[in-house]
Formats: sequence, structure tokens, C-alpha cells
Amino acid sequence: MNEEHSEHASNERYSRQARFKPIGWTGQQQLARKHVLIVGAGALGSASAEALVRAGVGQVTLVDRDYVEWSNLQRQQLYTEDDVREHLPKAIAVQQHLQQINSEVKIHAHVLDVRGDELESLIPGVDVILDACDNFDTRFVINDAAQKHRIPWIYGACVGSYGISYTILPGDTPCLSCMMEIIPGGGESCDIDGIIAPAVQMVVANQTAEALKILTGHMDALHRKLISFDLWANQFSRIDIQAMKKETCTSCGPHATYPFLHRHETVTQEKAAVLCGRDTVHIRPHTSMKLNMTELVDRIRSNHQRRIQVEASNSFLLSAIMEDLRIVLFADGRALVHGTSEVPQAASVYKQLLAMA
Repeated sequence: MNEEHSEHASNERYSRQARFKPIGWTGQQQLARKHVLIVGAGALGSASAEALVRAGVGQVTLVDRDYVEWSNLQRQQLYTEDDVREHLPKAIAVQQHLQQINSEVKIHAHVLDVRGDELESLIPGVDVILDACDNFDTRFVINDAAQKHRIPWIYGACVGSYGISYTILPGDTPCLSCMMEIIPGGGESCDIDGIIAPAVQMVVANQTAEALKILTGHMDALHRKLISFDLWANQFSRIDIQAMKKETCTSCGPHATYPFLHRHETVTQEKAAVLCGRDTVHIRPHTSMKLNMTELVDRIRSNHQRRIQVEASNSFLLSAIMEDLRIVLFADGRALVHGTSEVPQAASVYKQLLAMA
């Protein structure tokens, strides 16, 4: 494709969006220079990434710790059955699909369980952060990093038919820590309470619309209210929470210490956590590794390790059956041990497999 043809194709691609007056061609050119970081590539993250890549945002960085499973296909619209069969990490699957949709956008994919230092390393040059994760530990890290580096971020969550979102502007609005008195933070999860796809799309619509406003400089058009809804109960609310901003907040106050960026696990052992409702233990090593999965699979098979049955593998992970449990080991040394909620049992299987590396 020659340069003239390429320019024509690009103009045609965005022509309907550019006809929307608040964006126009000036806004479209602004989008091409912007960079969005999306933390989580599940239902919210994959759909938001698709919307922003189709919109022509110049760079999109995706971070996710999980891989595509059959249970994702009901609501995580970007994924396919082939992604499940190939055991693709979600960040990689999103990257591959979106590159086929819009090759003009630079898409960076990171398969990791993001921590404070890792998130801060990804932030330089980012214009807005979208929260698409499934736990508040990570959200608090996002919140502190965004406050420290003065980057707007958009909180979003959904479960069942309920959804919620809020745009957080450092130095202006309350931050997540300020809001915790009214944010639902109980034990609800998609794995326990289920979810319907329309709830996902409502949250995605709110988050991506707010992102487009920020990226094109229309800060005056931002919602500035906490939005929540229940599609099944036909309920919708908009709450002004500006008064909740706290001068004493350790994340956004004048003497902020960003406590969630400085939480460190004991450096001599891995960290294990039971994933809510999934009968799965997530294990993270104290330091990130770089495992060669091909060599590991060859080593297992050459040593005739009958107690380890490798189901599938690629350059990002391997899935194996051990002691009637299924363990998915990632190249960075993390693992998901399915079939148990007992941390000692999961840790034992993990260490046995890692000993082969």
C-alpha cells in the first residue's frame, strides 16, 4: 500500500468518528498521539481495548495475569475458541486480534501480575489508565501510581447485572482510598454471583467515553459523578462524591505517602492467594523469572515424569496435571493451581514442577 492510499484508508477508517463535532479531525489527530494503559484484559479490558484501538488511539498497553478459558467466552467478546485451545494469555490474545483490526495502533502486551514497581515502569508517556482488574489490591496500586504521577484513571467494575464507574483526576477528585466508604468491596465476584454481558458493555461504554473525553481535551465534558446501575432491577444512579475528598488521605492528600506502592512481600518466599469462587490458588514468586517453556517441557518428558502430564504449552505458559490438580505455570514463574483452595497443597505441587525448571 503506497503512502497516498494509506492516508486515504486512514481518513476513511475514522471518517464517522471525525464527523462527531466534539472530536472532529483535530481530536482524531490528538487520539493518534495518545497512550492508554489498561490493567486487566478480561471482560472490561478486552472490550475497552477494542473500542480504543478502533477509535485510533496511538498506543495501547495491556497488562493481564490470566489466560483464556471456556468460561470467558460468554462475555469477553474479543476471544475465540481457538484462544482457549491454544491456552493463550489474555494480553497476547487481545494484542493478536486487535493488530488484525487496526495495524496503525501500537499495542503492547505484558503477561504479568502487576505490582507497584512494575506499574510505575509502564506509566511513562501514558495519558490515561483504565481499571479493568478483578481485585481491589491491584486497584489500590493503580490509584497510588496514578496519584503519584498525576495521571487520570477510570475505575470500573461489574458483577451480576450491576456495574459502577468513576473517573479519578489526581489533585481534583476524591481518589479510590477516599471513596472506600461507599464502594462495594465485599465478596461478590463473577465466579460466585455470575454476570451478564450487557452489564459489561454498560461499564465499558462509560469508561471508554470518559477516556475519549480526556484524550481529546474535553475535560469539561467529564461526568464527575459516581455512576452505578443494575440492569435487571432497572436502577441507575449518579452520585456527586466530591465532598468525600480527604485532606488526610495517604494516597491523594497534600502529604501523600502512596502506601500501596511500597507494600513488599517477604523476599524469601512466594506469595499465594486463593482466588474467590474459582477453587484455584494463585502463586507468585518473590522475584520474576524467565522460564523457557520449551526446554521445561522437554526436560519433563525426557526424565519420564509420569506424575506430570503436560496438557498443552506455548512460549508463555504450560498446563499440566499433577496429583489430580491442573497447574498452569507462566514464563515469569507465576502459577495457577486449579482444583484446590488449600494453599499448602498448591504450593507443594508448584515447587515440584518448578524443581524441573
